[in-house]
Amino acid sequence: MYLLYMHLVILCSLTLGNAEVIQHTFKDGCPQFFYKGTEPSGIVPKNAARICQVYENQYQFATMYDRALRIPLYSAYIYENGMAERTKWMIEPQLVDPSNSKAMEADHDTDIDEALLAASQAVDADYAGAAEFYDRGHLNPAAHHKDGPASESTCTLTNIVPQDKTLNQGPWALYEGAPMRKRANGCDKTYAIVGVIPGKKTISHGRVNVPSKIWAAACCIMKTKGVKSWAVIADNTGTATVDPITIENLQNEIKKYTGRGVTLFHKDCLTPP
Repeated sequence: MYLLYMHLVILCSLTLGNAEVIQHTFKDGCPQFFYKGTEPSGIVPKNAARICQVYENQYQFATMYDRALRIPLYSAYIYENGMAERTKWMIEPQLVDPSNSKAMEADHDTDIDEALLAASQAVDADYAGAAEFYDRGHLNPAAHHKDGPASESTCTLTNIVPQDKTLNQGPWALYEGAPMRKRANGCDKTYAIVGVIPGKKTISHGRVNVPSKIWAAACCIMKTKGVKSWAVIADNTGTATVDPITIENLQNEIKKYTGRGVTLFHKDCLTPP
């Protein structure tokens, strides 16, 4: 898994993409990444940015970004057992100014003023100084998509958080592989949401929040009949395990941070696996 991870990091090299910041709800832009078009409730920060991530003229996934913490709180996508293709790390121009282009730009190639860019979001340099302890942990993983563009689209700084290196390259990488494939076996479509619970630590001199926990949840539309759902959670530490958790208990864990009632999926997909 470690060699695979290093290979994926090196692949972050050249291609450009697009994204669109939505002003109200994801229904205004990319509801297709949520079961019955219903985005999670209770996970909207004060400085929220809803991003419909567009790449090669197609919507690829959705991200709820916290501008103040400079991390995504969750990314939502359609799970596929696929490949891992990546491009150069991107930034989101519209977070600087809504009138900017929807096209993502490579962090090191953008013409946007560096101070304005850094004020609006995390940048490549934020993670470079913390590389000894933290990986750039994808919420929407590159390997959960079948085609190159969908996989490449995950290589954006609005889709990553500082994730403990041991967790990211060990238990979490393992969960993203065989256990997720096994869970999704028999699903006609799997709606995935991967998110975090922010913590008290930061990197880059307080600029970027380090999550205290990483979580993942899924809503599976069965090929035969009905639906099933599942979830896991892990402390963002080097000694953590990825533990199963009910959707209800996960919502309660997130509620401890948000202070509001949390619902991850439409009520029709809250049945146990």
